[in-house]
Order: sequence, then C-alpha cells, then structure tokens
Amino acid sequence: MFRFWGSQEQQPQHDGSSSQSWYPPSVMSTPSSSRPATPSAASSTGYASPRIHPSSHVRPAEAAGVIAALKDKSIDELRKMLSDKDTYQQFLNSLDMVKTQNNLKDELCKENLQLAEENLKREPRIMELRNQSSIIRTTELAAAKEKLSELEKQKEEMLKMNSPASLIHRIQESMNKTDEESENLHQKILDREIDLAAFLQHYKKLRIAYHRKSLIHLAAKTSNI
Repeated sequence: MFRFWGSQEQQPQHDGSSSQSWYPPSVMSTPSSSRPATPSAASSTGYASPRIHPSSHVRPAEAAGVIAALKDKSIDELRKMLSDKDTYQQFLNSLDMVKTQNNLKDELCKENLQLAEENLKREPRIMELRNQSSIIRTTELAAAKEKLSELEKQKEEMLKMNSPASLIHRIQESMNKTDEESENLHQKILDREIDLAAFLQHYKKLRIAYHRKSLIHLAAKTSNI
C-alpha cells in the first residue's frame, strides 16, 4: 500500500533469513527519484529513517499521518515490518485512515445484513401475494373472461338483429301480417260474420297501418343504410 525508501548507501545488509521479504519488488525497490536521507532523519546508528513514498491516490494529510506513525519506530521494528506480513498488517490496521475504512466497511456490512433480514421477513408475505395472484388468474380472471365472451356473443346477436337487412325483413313480415289480417277481416264481412260498422272501423285501421309500414319499407330499401 505504501512505499518505503531511504538512502541506498546506508541500507543495512541483512542475513539470508531476514532478507527474504513478502513485499513485491515495487515496494522493496528504491525509486530513482527518491531523495537521499537528510541528517535530521538519520538515527544515531547511522541508518536513515525510512520514508513513505505516497501513491498518487494517497492524500498528503494521510501520508503525513503514516510518516508520523513510523518515525518513532526503531530499525528492528521497521525491519520486522518489511519481513513479517503479520507485523505489517498489524501496523496497517492501527492507522486512523485504515480504521475509518474498516469501520465504514463494517457499517455497510451491518446495513446489508439488516436489509437481508428484512427481505427474509417479507418473504412469507411475498409468497402469499403470489399465491393470491395465481388464484385470481386461475379463477376470477377465468370467470371474467367467460362473462366477457358471453357479453360479446349477446352484442353480436343484437347487432345482427338490428342490422339494416334484419330491420327491413321484419318490416316486410309486419306488412304481410297486417295485410293478412285485413284480408281475413274482409272475408268475415263477406261471410256476414261481423256487421258493417265494425268492419269499416277495424278495416280502416289495418289498411292505414299496412300503408304506413309499406312506406317505411320502401324508404328503408331505397336509403343508403
């Protein structure tokens, strides 16, 4: 995460066991642009105080905090941090900015856990709503579709019955029926089954109705309906 650097001329020589480090070469190597150690940074033993080369994403204030945490450590402590991963990790976790990040991560994990628990609590209600929806689809919806189909049939029958052709046909049937009634009435007067006064009154009404229907029938046939 951070680069350590110091004076190359004053780098101590370690034995074979301590020179093995778990750090990648980019961390262990000293950048060519590194500044040499200043006299104030050197300890009484002649070793240069390790410095941190902050990465581009590390803010100056954070880098200063890491330097402040490292400046009071001895050479042996720094050497152990370079060779022992657990020691380095322990130091890393003690930094304020790392603690802040870990706390934020813990809070996010806790919130995610709460959301997951709430979702699990809602699962029975969700299953109940799904079952209700399935029942509606298989029962109420099916009944509604059947009723709609029946109404559609009734609509088609009504449209068929009230179509222009059907209306003209019914008018024709009504004309024929009225004409037949007037003929029957005429036969009755010939057979002397009714008197003349009753015949004239009834016969007049039938013929007026017949001619009215005839005119309606003629108008309907000659119109554009």
